[in-house]
Amino acid sequence: MIRGGWTGRILRMNLTEEKVQIQQLDGKVAVDFLGGRGFAIKVLWDELPRGTDPLSPDNKLIFAVGPLTGLPLPSSGKVVVAAKSPLTGGYGDGNIGTRAAVHLKRAGYDAVVIEGKAKRPSILVVEDDDIRIKAVEELWGKDTWETQEILEEEYGKTAGILEIGPAGERLVKYAVVMSEKGRAGGRPGMGAVMGSKNLKALVVRGTKEIPAANRDKLIEMGREAYSEIRNAENYDFWMRQGTMAAFRWCQENSTLPTRNFSEGVFEDADKLDGEAMEKYYKVGQKGCPNCNMQCGNINEIKEGPMRGEKVEIDYENIGMLGSNLGIGNMNYVLSLNLLADKMGVDTISLGGTLAFVTEAYKRGLLSREEIGLEPDWGDGETYLRMAEMVVRREGFGDKMAEGTLALARTIGNGAEKFAIQVKGLEVSAYECHTLHGMALAYGTSPIGAHHKDAWFISIEIAEGRDIINKEKVEKLVEMQRRRSFFECAVACRLPWIELGFNLDWYPKFMEAATGLNFTWRDFYQITDRTYALIRAFWIREFNGKWDRKMDYPPEKWFTDPLTKGPYAGRTLNKGIYDRMLSWYYEIREWDGRGIPTKRTLEELGLDYVIPELEKVTPLSD
Repeated sequence: MIRGGWTGRILRMNLTEEKVQIQQLDGKVAVDFLGGRGFAIKVLWDELPRGTDPLSPDNKLIFAVGPLTGLPLPSSGKVVVAAKSPLTGGYGDGNIGTRAAVHLKRAGYDAVVIEGKAKRPSILVVEDDDIRIKAVEELWGKDTWETQEILEEEYGKTAGILEIGPAGERLVKYAVVMSEKGRAGGRPGMGAVMGSKNLKALVVRGTKEIPAANRDKLIEMGREAYSEIRNAENYDFWMRQGTMAAFRWCQENSTLPTRNFSEGVFEDADKLDGEAMEKYYKVGQKGCPNCNMQCGNINEIKEGPMRGEKVEIDYENIGMLGSNLGIGNMNYVLSLNLLADKMGVDTISLGGTLAFVTEAYKRGLLSREEIGLEPDWGDGETYLRMAEMVVRREGFGDKMAEGTLALARTIGNGAEKFAIQVKGLEVSAYECHTLHGMALAYGTSPIGAHHKDAWFISIEIAEGRDIINKEKVEKLVEMQRRRSFFECAVACRLPWIELGFNLDWYPKFMEAATGLNFTWRDFYQITDRTYALIRAFWIREFNGKWDRKMDYPPEKWFTDPLTKGPYAGRTLNKGIYDRMLSWYYEIREWDGRGIPTKRTLEELGLDYVIPELEKVTPLSD
């Protein structure tokens, strides 16, 4: 019996039939998967036929919260959006900090599962138990800023709104879901899945009380926890720079992505780092619901075609659209970020794709005639034009909209070597020529190369990047287990990661929310279960054509040494990486191909996965 934390209800919407169904949440599923990512992969595994086209009406788009979402606890205002990815062909998800997360919980739902395709461009409106589809052809083609404003005008400034921009409508493979003029999630093309369903937005307003097993205890603990965060040693500096503090740190440690991850240092880093932001561009700050360590730095563009406009930034945006493109003028970096957010496209994959095209052009694998422009490192004007081409699928932008891996395969002639991606998802902003552990984290991240599950870099640099042993890999797996807990719970990991917020709080939070006595050992079991099921999904969707090379980082890191900075001449060593990958599989109890064994699946309560997986590949005992 569900006592609190969960609402106990799943909202299902078939857009084709305009049919609504309310499903009771299975208590065992709640305990086994918690919510968020766990619920999403459980639905996709159980219900999605193998080989489903990600952009077909049959794909399922899932918005899921967790037992901590919306409660008066630190950084609990997040929602996970998930589907089969059109960019990678495997499992895809992302989280968004937004009022929509809290409203979804208050409306009485742990998840919304959307399938089918609306006859006309539409929005899905959820107001407690009143659920309806509304045609909004007048919104189709509008950017995410305009869409947010129009829907707020109709449903109120405090409504929860998740929308797509023109990139999602045009099925750009790395289109994202946006909210509140700068909040984004779903890098592996969740915005394209939403667009394929003719769904412009999800609007949620909830008025119910979120169930909690011990509300008084929850409020008391929340008050103490907020105080602990506010009194953290690094709190004041965090509030000034947020994740932008990572820019200078990466430059100092030779891990700043520069010119398509060719180098780890950038000559104009001081024009883009957190200090430059504070001094010249920052004009405000914002955060997610229930957060007292807001990470959203609002910056004003001071010159250029978008002068005077404001945009929310973090480190990943500036790393991928700045140093990785060789741009040392913050105004152009901010402008690229603003264009991406308004059009609803992922800033990381956009930066990775533009950088890849530039390198391909400079290597002579693409011509000016093919691209329609002449890309050059640091040329902000040209990159803005290229970004416009991507989001509108105009000319060569139609190919760039498919992502770097697909584009590299189209170009041929060895282009895949310098396509900086894993499993089709572009690498986020940490250069790994000297970091075998961080490269392994990218290689084994469950959605492709994303830092959300892979931010191992600080541990590796602090303890020694040249230390290679099984203990390092054990620490990486522990990091993944902890981080995946936040994707299932659903809450933000930044209080712990950035300010040292004590992890011992979370079993206490869960007990007060749900009435159940969880330990971190239980959480590890849940996240191991989730990781194994996600891996099984990938293997099933790739029809069993799977080997350990699917978990390799970009080839360029093995073959093309750094030429600048303190680590000039260095590359990753493939033999060392392979040894660490074997240790990783051993710790997770997967076989040498990276496939969970029968015994592992049985121990995790995933025995029902075995017959399905054996249809595509033999499993080890």
